[in-house]
Amino acid sequence: MLSEHGLKIAPATYYEHVHRHPSARQRRDAVLLDQIRRVHRQNYSVYGARKVWLQLNRDGIVVARCTVERLMRADGLRGAVRGKVKRTTIADPAAERARDLVNRNFAPSAPDRLWVADITYVSSWSGWVYVAFVIDAYARRLLGWRCGTSMTTQLVLDALEQAVWTRQRDGANLDSVVAHTD
Repeated sequence: MLSEHGLKIAPATYYEHVHRHPSARQRRDAVLLDQIRRVHRQNYSVYGARKVWLQLNRDGIVVARCTVERLMRADGLRGAVRGKVKRTTIADPAAERARDLVNRNFAPSAPDRLWVADITYVSSWSGWVYVAFVIDAYARRLLGWRCGTSMTTQLVLDALEQAVWTRQRDGANLDSVVAHTD
């Protein structure tokens, strides 16, 4: 490669590179990779780096966890991932993005200046449960929330309406509230 760009390479440098013996790290990595493959295969290829590392240490093979992670990643070995992947926020690529009215500053100087809202999900024995909530960023107080078995706009609006009702009941002025969501 270097000679193609007009740089001269001494023949001794070339032959040293061609006949170079593996380093101590490369030799240890090869031995460890065989052990990692063994543990991974013996456990039906479901063990991730953490469990492989624990099993190797139980077997008397002392190795750092980061080394197991590096070797598994390089070899393409992965553990099984439990559960289904859920997405709660699906952005419309064609829609115009809302301005960031708080400039990523989530430390307001008084209550009822910034409310933060989100929706998340929890796995239960009877299926997925969706939870929408609104928090006052100043007091970190939960102002409104709703749970439901489906992720709907009404679920989020109900949580927001409960937050408004909660603060109006206390006599708060909500004219300057900024509601921030993703």
